[in-house]
Amino acid sequence: MSEIIHLVATLVAKPGQEAALRATLTGILAEVRAEAGCLRYDLHRDRDNPARFVMLEAWADAEALEAHGNAAAFTRLAAQFDELLVSSPDLRHLEHLA
Repeated sequence: MSEIIHLVATLVAKPGQEAALRATLTGILAEVRAEAGCLRYDLHRDRDNPARFVMLEAWADAEALEAHGNAAAFTRLAAQFDELLVSSPDLRHLEHLA
């Protein structure tokens, strides 16, 4: 089994906060991608619901993902969750099978 952790994080903006959430997410991309163990950190928006943003992530291992959760970029983002999001992000940890 691979140690790589694949993560899908879905964030839904509050009405009127779509542009602010997009700017905030876009603003941390380079910083997060430079974190040790970050293999993928890609931002997407749902074509059917422009308030829904999806991050497709891959981390080298659990330690890299834990470090990301404590890193400056993520803590700045998390500090804005109450202002920007309708609810906590939906996080799906995936195991790549094939």
